[in-house]
Amino acid sequence: MKWNRRLRLRTAVALTVVALLAGAVTGAAPRPAAPGEGRPVDLVNPFIGSENEGNTFPGAAVPFGMVQLSPDTGHNTGYDYSHNRIRGFSSVHLSGVGCGLGGDLPVLPTTGEVTETDNAEYAARFDHADETARPGYYRAKLGGRGGIEAELSATQRTGVQRYTFPATDKANVLLNAGQSLHRTVSTQVEIVDERTVRTAITGRGFCDDTEPYTVHTVTRFDRPFTASGTWKGGKVTEGSQKSQAGSGGNGAWVRFDTGEDRTVEATTALSYVDARGAGLNLRAEGGRSFDRVARAARTAWEDRLDDVQVQGGSQALRRTFYSSLYRSFLAPSIGSDVDGRYTGWDKKIHRAKGFTYYQNFSLWDTYRTQNQLLSLLAPREAREMAVSVLHNAEEGGWLPKWGYGTVETNIMTGDPVTPFLTGAYEQGLLHGHEERAYRALKKNADGLPPAGSPALGRGGNPEYLERGFVPYIKGRPHTKPGDSAYDHAASATLEYALSDAMLAGMADGLGHEADAARYARRAQNFREIFDESTGFFRARDAGGEFAGPADPAKSVGFHEGTSWQYQWLVPQDLPGLVGLIGGTKAANERLDSFFAHDKMLKDPERTAREVWVNGPYDYYNADKYNPQNEPDLIAPYTYLSTRQPWKTTDVVHAALTLFTDTPTGMTGNDDLGTMSAWNVLSSIGIFPVQPGTDTWGLSTPVFDRVDLSLDRRYYPRGRFTVKAPGTSRTHRYIQSAETGGRDLERTYVTTGTLRRTGELSFVVGNSPSTWGTSPDAAPPPLNRPR
Repeated sequence: MKWNRRLRLRTAVALTVVALLAGAVTGAAPRPAAPGEGRPVDLVNPFIGSENEGNTFPGAAVPFGMVQLSPDTGHNTGYDYSHNRIRGFSSVHLSGVGCGLGGDLPVLPTTGEVTETDNAEYAARFDHADETARPGYYRAKLGGRGGIEAELSATQRTGVQRYTFPATDKANVLLNAGQSLHRTVSTQVEIVDERTVRTAITGRGFCDDTEPYTVHTVTRFDRPFTASGTWKGGKVTEGSQKSQAGSGGNGAWVRFDTGEDRTVEATTALSYVDARGAGLNLRAEGGRSFDRVARAARTAWEDRLDDVQVQGGSQALRRTFYSSLYRSFLAPSIGSDVDGRYTGWDKKIHRAKGFTYYQNFSLWDTYRTQNQLLSLLAPREAREMAVSVLHNAEEGGWLPKWGYGTVETNIMTGDPVTPFLTGAYEQGLLHGHEERAYRALKKNADGLPPAGSPALGRGGNPEYLERGFVPYIKGRPHTKPGDSAYDHAASATLEYALSDAMLAGMADGLGHEADAARYARRAQNFREIFDESTGFFRARDAGGEFAGPADPAKSVGFHEGTSWQYQWLVPQDLPGLVGLIGGTKAANERLDSFFAHDKMLKDPERTAREVWVNGPYDYYNADKYNPQNEPDLIAPYTYLSTRQPWKTTDVVHAALTLFTDTPTGMTGNDDLGTMSAWNVLSSIGIFPVQPGTDTWGLSTPVFDRVDLSLDRRYYPRGRFTVKAPGTSRTHRYIQSAETGGRDLERTYVTTGTLRRTGELSFVVGNSPSTWGTSPDAAPPPLNRPR
């Protein structure tokens, strides 16, 4: 039977992976940079996205590090390039989040008496002319000429600071425990000895009133203080060694004499477990000079970024590309201490055995792009991230939706953890954990967390399982933070159906025949909210009637979008959707209208900026493509299923113009690398058009050649190369393609193809061709019920 054949195939792939675990880890050596080209790490601009609500941070971090030591200027997520005052350098940031989060323990060097305890008041002026950022390193001159030079770097679990003061006997470092970017619940500060300060910071809140979490820090200076003290509220007490507070201000200050030695170095270690964990992390990763740490951080980034070598394209295009690649490796973050301990979602301490525990999963965003990019370029870490999520389920009772640190925030709708885990399964990353993962996913798909659980899971599941859709109930009281399934019922229904399709594929592969058939039927639930009178999806109310305005641009019940944007979110059965719309001709006409295709061909950049994009958070009342938000990330690839694949390239290349190498060069929130990964994958020419599977849709690359060095444990050839000689804005249309020396007429490949062939080649021209237009060229529908 079909399931048994797939199970044998899956077993064969898994055995291949196991056999390769004993082999070489790295792939082929990357191509050396051309003379004058610079290494990829030198092309990264961390300031990209730091203005106009990209919400990135320019500070120091290493790949997937627990610490992101970066300046905060007063923006709710940390740094804004348009600001000119730094309030402190704090240890926790997430790239591109849309709500205030992190910013724990802002530290700032000052001179003179310590009289002010509000960092908005003691913030230091700076100028971008005296500011530098590169991977693993940040520098700023505070206070102008004669001021303080601040330099930052990081290890996995520590942030390292070097401050160069003017000559003074009152060189201070302020450690502000009471002012994070989210709401502070309680803080403790202790000056342990003449070189060490310890804190415990408990905070909560991220777009909603989430459960509290605690981060422990210990900061060790390279020389003794000459004086020190604490503050509470507005009262500064010299000589005090301890202070604790609730939600009010609380902090410590330490002083040095820089008359002869003007440099002060400090290392801050974090732990989400306890003070002992922070101390262990400091002992393991601290004790090195700032210069040595900065060199090691650069090397860590070189090792990551050198795995992707591009040829062709302008210098600006390469800078934009590698900056996006850099941001794609910032999250999820390490959550376990050096001894393996971490705080689980049951609030108990656990120990990771044989793997590194990760946290910070923005799954509603990342399941569409970034998770797949990590499965390709960082499969070992991607596997451990998936295993970490399984531990969340087993320790907290339920799989996460949007996990931050040690808590579930429940932000966003749908069931994004399902395509995240089924994608890991399809990529061969869950060997040895397949049934374990399936049990957790099945529980999540078929049930609902109890009232006492912090998790929401599929919050709209009772009605969805009974009626095939989540009802739109306006004004319904929220039972838990993040509870929004009924507010965004139409998009929740579409997201649940998508996840059911992906779970059906996993059930199929594991031989759970009845489950596979049941989930396949549920994957067709998108039909339950299709309004034939309008030809669009619409929310249904509790009585089953269509709700809200009939105009799809003014629809209700969609999360951060309209029915126009969500109409394409049926990757599991685009032929079925096309049939509902009225056939291929009608679907293409609607797609052309959606993308303003005629205008876009005449002026791609202007169309992208003036027709598609309305504003960083302007998601509603629109009938056009929104390239700066997640619901539309797959939409350009819909043309692959309507037999006009060249238009996918038209739209993708126009959208890529929104990414530039300036502070405003990020389209919308980066959302933990989601938008950055979209840029990387679309620039390479392969994109996960059916998230949760191993299918990659194709479009024209923007580079002549891209060489990927891959982990041989998962990709036996150790490399994958994409070629498109002569590609440009005018020569962007695929005329033919081949892989492994054979013609490729399909508009997609699978991960198996990447493993077997190691190469994908395109011939491009200046006009559309018949390539990819045959009826069987498109990615096939998934698991249609029998």
